Amino acid sequence: MIVDVLRPVAPYDLVASARGLADGTRAMRSRVLELTLREGRARVYQRPDGCLVVTAETESALERTRFVLGADVDHRPFLALAARDPLLRDVVARRRGVRVLRTATVAHALLKAMCGQLIQARAAVALERAVLRLIGGSVVVPPRTSDLAALAPARIAGLGLAARRAEALVRVSRGLDLERLHDHETGAVVRRLCREPQLGPWSAGVVCLYGLGRPEAGLVGDLGLVRLARDLWGRAVEGHETARLLEPYGEWGGLASVHLMAVSVSPSAVYRPAAVDAGSRAAG
Repeated sequence: MIVDVLRPVAPYDLVASARGLADGTRAMRSRVLELTLREGRARVYQRPDGCLVVTAETESALERTRFVLGADVDHRPFLALAARDPLLRDVVARRRGVRVLRTATVAHALLKAMCGQLIQARAAVALERAVLRLIGGSVVVPPRTSDLAALAPARIAGLGLAARRAEALVRVSRGLDLERLHDHETGAVVRRLCREPQLGPWSAGVVCLYGLGRPEAGLVGDLGLVRLARDLWGRAVEGHETARLLEPYGEWGGLASVHLMAVSVSPSAVYRPAAVDAGSRAAG
């Protein structure tokens, strides 16, 4: 076993960041994040001084774990931006250490995106696990592009994914080397993925944010953002309009998406003027 100690750019809260991640390849147990990777298993816990202690079976598993954790990302500029933002100020103050933990492979992020198009999050995770078991049997590990490309769309559809989405998942995996998306800038990746039927800005955002670790990729169209915009603007909102919620956050649109979904709007909420203005323009 190999042990390494990482000092993340503070603030970094491993437990808060890993909440809800259980997908068969990773789980939080007793404040320890357990990862099952193609390169071997790894365990991570956070010491009181903030350092992350990683125990991995192999050097390559250690390197992959470093990517998943994203401990070197300095999100303090985002925190400063959020502190000045009436919409995010309070929620981010409670969640300062929350980070976006990445998937071990881009293919896994694509699978999450396709399964995540289901309305119920619990059903989406169950479907994701079922596909992972279809690929690996009893050994559930993050999929490679070739693993998804080898699947029969009908088999995936039989697990509960809509037939067109199953076809899109396999088609994209056969037509793209997903890991090579790391070599392209975020805008180009989003445009390329959005050219595919059944993939839109939300799916492209999931791939970029979780698979590539790009904090600028917003989750445009997320139902949580739709509800937030509806409450802010007082009218029905289409998914594409949520891009206007993210505009003020620029290169931090993806991280802002994650925090915005935790915002609860009450009658006494402070409405950001830019957001209200965007809502009235769209209504016109």
